[in-house]
Amino acid sequence: MLLVGDSLYWTRRLLGEQLTTIWLHAGNAVMVHASLRAVGPMLNGPDALIGAILDVIGSEGTLLCYVNWDSQHENALDETGRVPNALKTDIPPFHPLYSRASRDHGVFAEFARTIPGAQRSLNPGASVVAIGGRANWFIADHPLDYGYGPGSPFAKLVSVSGKILMIGAPLDTMSLLHHAEHLARIPGKHIRRMEVPLQINGHVDWRMIEEFDTVDPVVDGLDTDYFKTIVEEFLATKGSNQGLIGAAASVLLPAADIVPYAVRWLEKRFG
Repeated sequence: MLLVGDSLYWTRRLLGEQLTTIWLHAGNAVMVHASLRAVGPMLNGPDALIGAILDVIGSEGTLLCYVNWDSQHENALDETGRVPNALKTDIPPFHPLYSRASRDHGVFAEFARTIPGAQRSLNPGASVVAIGGRANWFIADHPLDYGYGPGSPFAKLVSVSGKILMIGAPLDTMSLLHHAEHLARIPGKHIRRMEVPLQINGHVDWRMIEEFDTVDPVVDGLDTDYFKTIVEEFLATKGSNQGLIGAAASVLLPAADIVPYAVRWLEKRFG
């Protein structure tokens, strides 16, 4: 850490050096989940961490972040997933440039969303921000229905052998495993339907979006934090690159390995 007056800070330069020690490389596509509190005080705040990642992956690399959408109207849905008409006029529509990242994803997601040059996919609930060399490709043509499946930024990350970087973030928040839930051939998956307003060409279009449930376990019999179990078992058998980013215990995993591992894990128990 760098001593500034009476305070200690992590700097963009020092964070970048740490990132290279866990084998983040130039050209990597990396989806990041980060607990800024775990990292500790940073000179220039969260922008220092985002900048350090971009420094390491370079102009050919791409930083991705799952941001979702802070709509806050889910509890108003009826049993079919529709919004009461009396509430519709008061719900701002989803707009990729202006709609906030979900607060459930922490401060890092909102900072990533507002970095100059960030591109955001058009699926509200499965929304992903991408920054860097292949940002446009990652966010393009994100399906509105089943937005964690084929054609999604999650599927594309796997297809290019991208990485997942957990910086002090709980392992059960690894959003890429929703892609594994989609791919797993298991019966009885829970389906969630939700009516959302989309800002399209200057007008609001209410659209019913259908998705495998990502709020509760996708099938009965799973613990609520089963993602954590999958990741821990993967780390125990496959290994990974681990180290400190700032003061945060961090791990870098290959997307193309963790997803099929999770699919097999699910199918073995429920297939």
